[in-house]
Amino acid sequence: MLLAFERYGQDPAEVLRQAQITPAELADPASRITARQLETVSALAMQQLDDEALGWFSRRLPWGSLGMLCRASLGAPTLGVALRRWFRHHRLLTDDLRIELEVGEGGRAVVALVERRPAAPAAREFCLLSYLRFVHGYACWAIDSRLSLLEVGFPFERPPHGDVYPLLFPGPVRFGAPRAAFAFDARYLDLPQVRDAAAMDAMLKRALPLTVRPYRRDRLLAQRVRRLLAEDLAAAPVAEEVARRAGVSVRSLHRHLREEGASLQGLKDEARRDQAQALLARGAAPVKEVARRVGFRSEKSFARAFRGWTGLTPQGWRRRRGPA
Repeated sequence: MLLAFERYGQDPAEVLRQAQITPAELADPASRITARQLETVSALAMQQLDDEALGWFSRRLPWGSLGMLCRASLGAPTLGVALRRWFRHHRLLTDDLRIELEVGEGGRAVVALVERRPAAPAAREFCLLSYLRFVHGYACWAIDSRLSLLEVGFPFERPPHGDVYPLLFPGPVRFGAPRAAFAFDARYLDLPQVRDAAAMDAMLKRALPLTVRPYRRDRLLAQRVRRLLAEDLAAAPVAEEVARRAGVSVRSLHRHLREEGASLQGLKDEARRDQAQALLARGAAPVKEVARRVGFRSEKSFARAFRGWTGLTPQGWRRRRGPA
């Protein structure tokens, strides 16, 4: 941001004073600022310089440009439509950096940045990081949900301050990637865009926190946990392992599932029941083997649980269903 002041020949002293960032902090490579300080200095810099891109591009993005993109996407029925509108209208502002949405096989969606005129080397990292956070923050706000990330990639080596990245992106971060991009479950794209004009007005009065503070509530967490459990039921993963793989704390895992009317144990039982029925329906695997493959240590405990789920023993359910 200070490079932007230098490019435009302006003095950042008043902005730094209001953000309470001292010369000593600027001179110390190991110093850190708070999220609120970043919000303050970003907003004041963008307004004073009248450039929301902070000098990254060949022309300014006047103050309010990114808000205009949000307003243009307000009437979209789903997140997928909103993002496509956002990215299409962004080309009217600048062609230096394009944003693309890709949806591939296997239910994986990717937001990728295409650098047509890369920012100056000293500003490139902050440009790419900020743009991915702009998009991710807007997406979370539009659907009122954390959009959990499968992977985040940056096309540069890990910087000395690389420990900051996991605080900004709720997903595994990889440096040295071919491009700046983040991947997520494509089902988020079908979630409804839930904001109205009043919510938009309120958000734009303080939009920058969306680029700093990740959302906590994940409206697809239960579905993600179901998938994680189904991938490895035999290992019977405990709450700590499920939470780690879902990218949340154990406490948040239980709280968010409860808000969705679900529980980890209930999802485990559901996944075990569905997989057990699928294996039994094939008619080949012995009941003892089915029990092992869905995470039970004994055939007896599996039979007891299965009766609780269906009212039948595994053998009785298989006989009633008949040949596959």
